[in-house]
Amino acid sequence: MTRVLVLNSGSSSLRYRLFDGSEVLAKGLIQRIGEGGGDAADHGEALQRLMDTVDLSGLAAVGHRVVHGGDRFTSSTVINDEVVATIEELIPLAPLHNPAALTGIKVARKLLPDVPQVAVFDTAFHATIPPEGVLWAIERDLAKRWGLRRYGFHGTSHAYVSRETARLLGKPVAETNVITLHLGNGASATAVQGGQSVATSMGMSPLPGLVMGTRSGDVDPSVVFHLHRVAGLSLDEIEDALTRRSGLLGLAGDNDMRAVQERRAAGDPEAALTLDIYYRRLREYVGAYLAVLGRVDAITFTAGIGENSPNVRIGALAGLEALGIAIDPERNAGNELIISPDGSPITVCVVPTEEELEIADEARRAIGSES
Repeated sequence: MTRVLVLNSGSSSLRYRLFDGSEVLAKGLIQRIGEGGGDAADHGEALQRLMDTVDLSGLAAVGHRVVHGGDRFTSSTVINDEVVATIEELIPLAPLHNPAALTGIKVARKLLPDVPQVAVFDTAFHATIPPEGVLWAIERDLAKRWGLRRYGFHGTSHAYVSRETARLLGKPVAETNVITLHLGNGASATAVQGGQSVATSMGMSPLPGLVMGTRSGDVDPSVVFHLHRVAGLSLDEIEDALTRRSGLLGLAGDNDMRAVQERRAAGDPEAALTLDIYYRRLREYVGAYLAVLGRVDAITFTAGIGENSPNVRIGALAGLEALGIAIDPERNAGNELIISPDGSPITVCVVPTEEELEIADEARRAIGSES
């Protein structure tokens, strides 16, 4: 059997896709769960509605997206009571995401008790980053006690896109070095060496790294101390400011990249500065990962902005021609899979991500390794 149901549970939503191999048989989004006038009263009703409308016979597995696996889960894992308990223990590392995933897991285990359930972790792909890439220069016992280290996220996307880039180049994955740029409302960069993540921009949480829609990306940690001690903001207020009111929204007042670009084209200096900051941060990470990898075969853009914004791709790599990085304007405008000129030392690619398909494939691998 190859049929796999993929569930991505949010606090008030349930996104699903049903795969048979790589073919999508059904997909949908049940929204405003638990809200007045919403699609369902709770996640149990939402999944029951899915079961009543979609043929789920012959399922090999249900794959659940789980954002944070900490250092406890370094690969996709068949779910049992112990796994559920461990994901619950990891809630402090992902208080906004893991509880929603757990809700989906518990409901699916109850309504589909005879189908193997698999947890696929955003963090797992980055488990191959060496210690010098995940540890920070803080007091060792403090870090160990509280799990203070880099974990990284968007792992299913970076894994899928890096493999697809190798295929596009006609090279074995084990011989291909790629910098993947997942640019959406959330954004992250990853250095992939021979199919393994060796560096990534997000950290203990999805907050640091690149400038995002509403998240700040990298800031001096003393900003938190200053806002607490001098500005009098509570820790909750600071967290809200950095995660929900920063990034493009904080700089330009709008977290829609298309709107910010339109404003820049119309001569808005605030939008222009916002994009300059966004592009500079991207170039800083590309430069850093060139150094980490030593040899780079490709730089690949993916996710909503990365796949659809020629202007962002140009801005992200502008001025790097001396490093062998160039973009062909016509190929870029046409959103072609390869947008660099022929013969470029480093190929620049645009590869649509398929995170749900990666989760389905991971679920199949997990139940195969169990049997």
